[in-house]
Amino acid sequence: MKPRIAFMTPVLLACLGAAALFPTARAQDKTSAAADDAAWFAVDPVHSSVIFGINHMGVTTFYGRINGPTGEFHLSHDTPEASSFTVSVKAENVDTNYEGRDQHLKSNDFFDAKQFPDITFKSTAVTRSGKSTFAVTGDLTLHGVTRSIDIVVEHIGTRETGRGVKSGFTTNFTIKRSDFGMNFMPRALGDEVTLMIGIEGVKKN
Repeated sequence: MKPRIAFMTPVLLACLGAAALFPTARAQDKTSAAADDAAWFAVDPVHSSVIFGINHMGVTTFYGRINGPTGEFHLSHDTPEASSFTVSVKAENVDTNYEGRDQHLKSNDFFDAKQFPDITFKSTAVTRSGKSTFAVTGDLTLHGVTRSIDIVVEHIGTRETGRGVKSGFTTNFTIKRSDFGMNFMPRALGDEVTLMIGIEGVKKN
């Protein structure tokens, strides 16, 4: 069973800021990137995105985001079982482009951000599922509830830039908010929430 997530109320999703471009960056393909299998990367909150989508009133999908993800990851193409992913966001950082709704989402009707400030994912098992994809099992903690979920992570690439070696991945998956005790407004909001996550990391020294 694929867990899914849903949290929120409606309004248009503001576009995320464009990633900085480095003219002198030297791209590496995934084969050469695999040569740096021992590297650990710290999540760059400025160039990483956590976006959620939920059905609203049965008429549209409403999108929002949670700003400032942190964490670290290690991608090993040679020994995928040694790979590791830890990503965390603060419930206080929910952003739906409308302050009134944001405050409601932080209340105990939804995230209860004061009692449960952190939303985290920590991998517990990783296997290779394709040339650049990994099947990842991990613990998702949301609203004080921890559940094991299965996701697919795609390694987009690794680059040596003027600001260090960078690497990144994406994942899209769906969970049920009711699985995490978030049941408010069941008639207005769907139970399923889709998460779209893009993570960029900077190589640790």
